[in-house]
Amino acid sequence: MDRIAVLIPCYNEEKTIKKVVEDAKRVLPEASVYVYDNNSTDRTYEIASAAGAIVRKEPRQGKGFVLRRMFREIDALCYICVDGDDTYPMEFAREMADKVLNENADMVVGDRLSSTYFKENKRPFHNAGNSMVRKFINSFFKSDIKDIMTGFRALSYEFVKSYPVLSRGFEIETEMTIHAVFNEMVIENVVVEYRDRPEGSESKLNTYSDGAKVIGTIIKLYKNYKPLSFFSALAVVMLIVAAVMFLWVFAKFLNTHLVENMPTLVVSGFIALAAIQAFFSGLILSDMVTEKRRGFEMTLNRIRDRKTDLIKKELNKEDLK
Repeated sequence: MDRIAVLIPCYNEEKTIKKVVEDAKRVLPEASVYVYDNNSTDRTYEIASAAGAIVRKEPRQGKGFVLRRMFREIDALCYICVDGDDTYPMEFAREMADKVLNENADMVVGDRLSSTYFKENKRPFHNAGNSMVRKFINSFFKSDIKDIMTGFRALSYEFVKSYPVLSRGFEIETEMTIHAVFNEMVIENVVVEYRDRPEGSESKLNTYSDGAKVIGTIIKLYKNYKPLSFFSALAVVMLIVAAVMFLWVFAKFLNTHLVENMPTLVVSGFIALAAIQAFFSGLILSDMVTEKRRGFEMTLNRIRDRKTDLIKKELNKEDLK
């Protein structure tokens, strides 16, 4: 079991991966540095290996697939997740790791948005997207996370082993944040500098398609984690539509004393019934989510027990030496 594991998912980062690996080994000399190559067509694998990283391959394309495999295969007391594009200075990794190892934080967010991100990042839609996602999540989940989509985080063993990776691509950062917020895990914030990619290094993030996936992920997770709020809002919308349709028919009835638009009246009744059904669905799902949270706490206890066993095994190995 590693004390600190640096996790670097990579896809075509031959121009920067050597520096990222060397910086990680310099700042965290006791750490194991893992690079998972995600079908790179350049020399990322060879360069990372030559720089001293433990290099493995993940054939399924997507950052979510890479992190899922990393989290399953690697045991560590603290995980430092960082991108291989050299946009995050590793000098902040020590402070982030200390918050996990010494202050019992479950997730430490490397906050770009409070420092140099808006100045360094040359893609205005990315800037607007980051701000919008932060506002949505903090509003929906009553949190105060400073940077939702940062690729620079420190994670505890408990977080990594309890987190079900469902996303395939870049929306995984949003999913990780919501998992930590909803389960009331300890979240800390470290302001980090951000620098834009060096010349010749290209972003793999598509502003529009990946942005749409992130928004879809937020809505889906809000439905899953806050079903009563989600379905109550849906019920209110449907009741308003039903009321408007009914009042339109009723206003004509007052003038003519005839129901001239019977289909509209019937449809409004069905929409009202659907609204009632949506509300009660939210109530039932809300109880299921509460039960799921109880199960999560039991799972967390088992994970902590396994962590204790792994630490004891490591101590026994040291004693034998």
